[in-house]
Amino acid sequence: MRASEWKNVCVVGLQWGDEGKGQLIDILTARSDVVVRYNGGANAGHSIWMGDRKLGMHLVPSGILHERVTCVIANGVVLDPAVLFEEIDLLRGLGVKVADNLRISDRAHVVFPYHKEQDTLSEKALRDNKLGTTSRGIGPCYADKVHRSTGIRVGQLVRPDVFEPLLRRVVEGRNRLVQALYDAPGYDADEIIATYSDYARRLAPHVCDTATLLHDALDAGQRMLFEGAHGSLLDIDHGTYPFVTSSNASAVGVPTGSGVPERRIDTFLGIAKAYTTRVGTGPMPCELEDETGQKIRDRGNEYGTTTGRPRRCGWFDAVATGYSTRLGGIDCVALTALNVLSDFDPIGICVGYELDGRRIDRFCALAEDLGRVKPVVERVPGWGCDLSACRSWSDLPTAAVRYVERLEKLLGCPIACTTVGMKRDQVVWRDR
Repeated sequence: MRASEWKNVCVVGLQWGDEGKGQLIDILTARSDVVVRYNGGANAGHSIWMGDRKLGMHLVPSGILHERVTCVIANGVVLDPAVLFEEIDLLRGLGVKVADNLRISDRAHVVFPYHKEQDTLSEKALRDNKLGTTSRGIGPCYADKVHRSTGIRVGQLVRPDVFEPLLRRVVEGRNRLVQALYDAPGYDADEIIATYSDYARRLAPHVCDTATLLHDALDAGQRMLFEGAHGSLLDIDHGTYPFVTSSNASAVGVPTGSGVPERRIDTFLGIAKAYTTRVGTGPMPCELEDETGQKIRDRGNEYGTTTGRPRRCGWFDAVATGYSTRLGGIDCVALTALNVLSDFDPIGICVGYELDGRRIDRFCALAEDLGRVKPVVERVPGWGCDLSACRSWSDLPTAAVRYVERLEKLLGCPIACTTVGMKRDQVVWRDR
């Protein structure tokens, strides 16, 4: 199916996040009526461009620059109102209208100050076994959601008669917990209520039953774009657990995170960099801890949108990416940042792993095993020229095309396009 024929599309990362999803989502939004963020929280950063200005969105869906598009923060997201309004205020200052086209699920859970502090305290307590959390309170908020009695939804936040007594009860229990576990001072319920009541006032016009909104839009024939946060290898169930995020970051998270069944989506577009990066701790078989890895980092400006932390870099891992491609039922792949590899010759591709002296071609679900594998690297010729001016497939040098075709064969999935820069016009489609 040509890209121009896609109707309801899910864009999902196939690696450990930071694949360049925001760029593709921003482009595909031009042909969509609704853009839906279905998982994660303010720990995810998607970069989009407004003219020559780069914007990092953490909660506001990446389609927000298109005024006619409805942007939905669905139930699978954990919402930090402070971060949300920082983004809204920034956008309004740039002349972007947010009032009428942003909708927030009444079932999304709310991140509070105690979630963020607990995130920091628990990470500190792990000492040398840290998970690499962003300290944005995401994990503790999702834990409260599952715990049920301590979770607070957006729909409860905007109801003062419900929110205030619930928050007081939760804070009372949380104070006992942090004092017992971390010998830390507690929280002032009145202060939180005052701050969050103001947030609630500003949130209220945007809050609705987004599951019903989405089904009504689908029934009306509107085109929908689902925006995944993080990457499939960080999925809480299917990623490199426990070095993962706290939500279903793969394509399997769409139904639970939005209320829309998978059968209503006709195209799953997987996003993968032409190389591999990862932020934080956890196994990464292809990591290059040498000058080559640093060169990839410098060429690709590989520093986190959310944290600013330097990303770990290495060659393309076809085993890991192939695993997430199958997991998500991916129809086609967008290969991003191909231009970053222009100065490398040869270029490495991980085509298998070696574990305990034997070759394996499968992804290891157990992080302890994945941390012990050695990559089996195939080397292919580089192209040695700048790609940033390429705009059609025929503009790409032969070696670059062969590299893409080799990855396509290894993944067993067609590659629909590649990117040669971060701007809207730097996406090279094979067949639009």
